[in-house]
Amino acid sequence: MASMDLSEYVDALRRSLTTAAAAGTEQTQETARLLGDTIEPAVRLAVTDALSAMAAEITAAWDGGLVDIRLRGRDPEVVIVPAPDPEPADQADDRAAEGEADDDGSMARISLRLPESVKSRAEAAAAAAGVSLNAWLVRAVVAGLRPTDPPRSGRGPRRYSGFARS
Repeated sequence: MASMDLSEYVDALRRSLTTAAAAGTEQTQETARLLGDTIEPAVRLAVTDALSAMAAEITAAWDGGLVDIRLRGRDPEVVIVPAPDPEPADQADDRAAEGEADDDGSMARISLRLPESVKSRAEAAAAAAGVSLNAWLVRAVVAGLRPTDPPRSGRGPRRYSGFARS
C-alpha cells in the first residue's frame, strides 16, 4: 500500500488562511503567514485522526474485515485486511483446549508501537507459524498471561539435607 501524501491538503489550508487574511491589515497578514508556516503538524494530526475514526467506523460496519490507518514516516497509510477464512473445527477445538477461547467474544482494539526490528522479527515468527501477525500477538499475550508455576524451594526427591560425620 502507498502512503497518502498530505502535503497537498496542508498547502490548500495554508493558501486558504493567507487568502482570508488578505483583506485584513498588514499585521493580520503577517500573523496568517506565521500560522501557515507552523500549522503543518497540527493539520497532519487532525487529518490522521479523522482517517482513523473513519477506518474504525468502516471496520465496525464491515463483517469481520479490518480497515486500519498506519503511519509511514509522516504520512498515513490505509491498510485493508479482509476477514479470515473460517478455521476448521479441529483447529478451533485445539484453541479451546489451549484456553485461548475463554473470552466473551468481544474484541478490543489497541495501538501497539514496536521498534521496527521487533516488528520484523514478530512478522517472521507469525509467517513461520502460518498465522497473521495479529493472531501471533494474541497468542503471545495469552501465553504471557498464563499462571506461572511457583518458584521451587530447592527441596525435592533428588535433594538431600542433613549432615554427615566422617
